[in-house]
Amino acid sequence: MELLKTYRRSLAEFTDRVEQVHPGQWSAATPCPGWDVRTLVNHVVSEERWSVPLLAGRTIDEVGDRYDGDQLGADPIEVAREAAAQAEVAATSPGALERTVHLSAGATPAEEYLHQLLAEHLIHGWDLAVAIGADPTMDADAVAEAARWYSRHVADYRRDGLVEPEVELPAGAGEQDRLLAAFGRNPDWAP
Repeated sequence: MELLKTYRRSLAEFTDRVEQVHPGQWSAATPCPGWDVRTLVNHVVSEERWSVPLLAGRTIDEVGDRYDGDQLGADPIEVAREAAAQAEVAATSPGALERTVHLSAGATPAEEYLHQLLAEHLIHGWDLAVAIGADPTMDADAVAEAARWYSRHVADYRRDGLVEPEVELPAGAGEQDRLLAAFGRNPDWAP
């Protein structure tokens, strides 16, 4: 399935960027207001950890608060690798994408949830890349897939306050910049 391949690439891309974080960069500013690099990576790692029980059919109440707070510990890079590996196994397990996932927004098809995670990895992967001075280029197929999905959900995200207002771009902006702008990111952001 194309979505699964694209999700896996976004997961690997995010993890590759985490591996590029130098020790002094964990407190660097990111495009996410109020978030430094460690907070951003912790957020994504927490989402990856949540995906494992949710894709297995557990509810939020069953999972409880075990993924609250700091997930990164003393070795954030290794923790991020482990969380990504577990998330990949969960998403690729037989029947995972045919399930219903129990999110705070209600019962959600697993494919929809995987699209959300794909976008999470792409956008926060870009956030991380620009914060640490790494190459912010995203996988073009993943960008196209996320843009197709997000075009159907952008109004919901804005209504629920999940994204900043769309950033205006010059005519002829590329697909990656258009996706970033739709998620409220300025593609020219710099620390």
